[in-house]
Amino acid sequence: MPLLEPKPEALRPGTARTPSPDRVPGWKSSGTPADLRAGLTALLGPEKVLWKVSDLVRYASDASPYRFLPQVVLVPEDLDDVSAILSYAHGNGRDVVFRAAGTSLNGQAQGEDILVDVRRHWTGIEVLDGGARARIRPGTTVMRANATLARHGRILGPDPASAIACTVGGVVANNASGMTAGTSRNSYRTVSSLTFVLPSGTVVDTGGADADALLRHAEPRLCDDLLALKAEIEADERLTARIRAKYEIKNTNGYRLDAFLDGSTPVEILRGLMIGSEGTFGFISEVVLDTLPLDRHVSSALLFFPSLTAAAAAVPQFNEVGAIAVELMDGNTLRASVRVEGVPSDWAGLPDGTTALLVEFRAPDGSALTAYEQAAATVVANLDLVAPAVSVTNRFTRDAGTVSGYWKARKAFVTAVGGSRPAGTTLITEDFAVPPSRLAEACEALLALQSEHGFDAAVAGHAAHGNLHFLLAFDAARPADVDRYAAFMEEFCTLVVDRFDGSLKAEHATGRNIAPFLEREWGPVATELMWRTKRAIDPDGVLAPRIVLDRDPRAHLRGLKTIPGVEPVADPCIECGFCEPTCPSEDLTTTPRQRIVLRREMMRQPDGSPVEAALLDSYGYDAVDTCAGDSTCKLACPVGIDTGVMMKDFRHHRHSPREERVAVLTARHFKLVEASARLAVGAADFVSRRAGSGPLESLTRLARRAVRPDLVPEWLPEIPGAASRTLPPTSRTGARAVYYPACVNRIFAGPEDAGALSLAEAVVSLSARAARPVWIPEDVTGTCCATIWHSKGYEAANAVMANRVVEAAWRWTAGGSLPLVVDASSCTLGLAHEVVPYLTEDNLALHRELTFVDSLVWAADELLPRLTVFRRAGSAVLHPTCSMEHLGDAAQLRAVAEACAEEVVVPDDAGCCAFAGDRGMLHKELTDSATAKEAAEVGTREYDAYLSANRMCEIGMDRATGHPYHSALIELEKATRPVI
Repeated sequence: MPLLEPKPEALRPGTARTPSPDRVPGWKSSGTPADLRAGLTALLGPEKVLWKVSDLVRYASDASPYRFLPQVVLVPEDLDDVSAILSYAHGNGRDVVFRAAGTSLNGQAQGEDILVDVRRHWTGIEVLDGGARARIRPGTTVMRANATLARHGRILGPDPASAIACTVGGVVANNASGMTAGTSRNSYRTVSSLTFVLPSGTVVDTGGADADALLRHAEPRLCDDLLALKAEIEADERLTARIRAKYEIKNTNGYRLDAFLDGSTPVEILRGLMIGSEGTFGFISEVVLDTLPLDRHVSSALLFFPSLTAAAAAVPQFNEVGAIAVELMDGNTLRASVRVEGVPSDWAGLPDGTTALLVEFRAPDGSALTAYEQAAATVVANLDLVAPAVSVTNRFTRDAGTVSGYWKARKAFVTAVGGSRPAGTTLITEDFAVPPSRLAEACEALLALQSEHGFDAAVAGHAAHGNLHFLLAFDAARPADVDRYAAFMEEFCTLVVDRFDGSLKAEHATGRNIAPFLEREWGPVATELMWRTKRAIDPDGVLAPRIVLDRDPRAHLRGLKTIPGVEPVADPCIECGFCEPTCPSEDLTTTPRQRIVLRREMMRQPDGSPVEAALLDSYGYDAVDTCAGDSTCKLACPVGIDTGVMMKDFRHHRHSPREERVAVLTARHFKLVEASARLAVGAADFVSRRAGSGPLESLTRLARRAVRPDLVPEWLPEIPGAASRTLPPTSRTGARAVYYPACVNRIFAGPEDAGALSLAEAVVSLSARAARPVWIPEDVTGTCCATIWHSKGYEAANAVMANRVVEAAWRWTAGGSLPLVVDASSCTLGLAHEVVPYLTEDNLALHRELTFVDSLVWAADELLPRLTVFRRAGSAVLHPTCSMEHLGDAAQLRAVAEACAEEVVVPDDAGCCAFAGDRGMLHKELTDSATAKEAAEVGTREYDAYLSANRMCEIGMDRATGHPYHSALIELEKATRPVI
């Protein structure tokens, strides 16, 4: 064990706690049973079998109110692996559940035996027919697919609110639709073909010309059964009419019986049945989807009404004039959404009855959009709208920022409202559909039912399609609360079915919480046909038992999860999973959601339990050490949960008093530390140039094993040499800004391209060239943005440097009269925002007077308009840093790049590189994993320039791609250097 390895007990929850009834029992602390683990390891290899109890716990939750602990988690890489898993399950009496993003709201991504992760190795999109169709692998998120399709002016039909995280495989398997899809743009209507694996292991490609012949050869009994069921349904005119009627409105409850009416062959029937089958019929390994035109001309309005019923009554009028979306948000939803950045704060005071409709029109050109707006204006003129807050305009707008804010508030319904629920309560999200003409009546009935059972009313939905969503919060640890939920569900199902003849699940799929009510909606004949269909396709019941079909009338009350309190920053989490695709460690260890899920399980456990001990043993590396701390999770989370902050706090708790004292000393004597680091980098560069990087890598690995991997960086071949000890000369006289070269740029050299200036030289030269000279203070050496200590949780040292640098900045800028230009985006973020909590009251006042400007923003806004470009590269690829995303500066990076290159590309898979200062040297596997997809995309072609905005990120991308990245400002200096 390394000398300074922290003890796992340092992260043990220190609060008093009562063991939860749904805690993982102590006998499961060793994880997967030995025989099961051994059998699957022999079958697939150890890297594809996740068996520790921490692995099982982190996969035991999704966005639903349920929690089921799998026996084992498998991570297959290809169809051979999937077929082998299914064969193993058949031969050993096991069952299998497939899980992709885990954004499901009804527990269908959870299993109690073998759980199969079909996200990690199953991403990718191939554009077909110029964008008219797309072949997409199931682990690809909807947002990622749409990013590629947008280059071709196309988009997918389904547009769920969880598009940032949900996968195409999950969308198809649940027939999810979303804001605009309705019944005509959903998966059932836009899937061209599927490739899937049946429970028997047979692979079916429905797009193959000989698909039916191959299926008949492999599965003759199944073909006969499907055709017999088709004939039986078609012979029953009443049943046929009922099936057609059920799909005139949105409906994902049960299996798509209309597949028997729409398909003429077994393969065609199976293609329809697979859509919305929730993984109970097979594994969808590939989808070919028909795409839709991306109408880029958009006009939206957020219209406020005095009551929910008044808003609902207006919906048909907007449908009639061609609105593509009419979204409803009630008062509770609107008030809760103020937690979302960009939503007007005055919505917090909206009157109780207030309801809003988000109405949107999309058109291929401006004239068509104008016609839509004129028609909408006629409708609006006859509505009784209200303006209960200053921010309310009740006007249509084409401003992209305003429209984006409206949609951000709407899409945050589950997480924003759920995030404001009472602490310790479980959240259930229900959705249902009624004929759109009865929407107002349904709203009134739902609100009355919620109030009758003591639930707060919170309603939103796709009003254009009669599809409403509502939330129920209760404490699953209290039997009385569970009984209250059960009573509500009985009356709710009766209401929807008997009064409105509606769909108990419009787009969230049956899952576990509506399975007991399936027959209530469909009746005994249709329900029995669904059971017979399941037996025909999966006779041994291997796939996803108790999902979709369950005869237990109380099945929806089984497995409800408790929500114990954890650290306050994470308490609002509803485990939606929106954060996961942005997390650099997603494919390596844990995600933000999983970090919180694991912490909650610790809180369920009695103090000192074997499960708690096992979780703590893994948590240090899996959660804390491999968190990049970049806080991109905060950007993705609709309620702004920053799991990175929690991990930094855990790092602080793991420090010994001696480590904290040493950190303070480094902050107080940073000038010496900086000089020593530059000297060490120079010496290492000298050695590596003569003896190669091998000796340095071996030496640092030995030191890491002896001391602690999280304290001693590993030497990487991509690390550059030392920067010059002197900064370029500047003058304070006439300076338009103070230039702050970040310590990373004072320690590490820039690119070695012939004729290229250092970053500091480039900034000084560009500023002078644009007649906007900058001044570098003489005493800048020895100061830092404090991120070094902040990222590692050294709070006292962080406070020392944070206060010192703010005091210095105040002095340098003459009390804030000049802006402070910072040449590393992470340092700009640190100085502008991250130092604030650590400042004294006096220095906080000084900080408010300071203006921090990232060097890319300085260049784009102040320098570019005054510069002449003499030469441009043919192409450039950009790596926007996560700090720039936080600062909102990515557009300026692109603007600078476009001045330097004819073609500028931002990879669709661009994300945080996870180098995170020195974390990429402490845990290089983190950066390797985080950059893998972006690097693969970059590697598909050659570029003339590889550009970014932070030296350490550039090193990380050098390592990932094998190409030398450098600052866009260095490229701009070359592009605008006068020709001599």
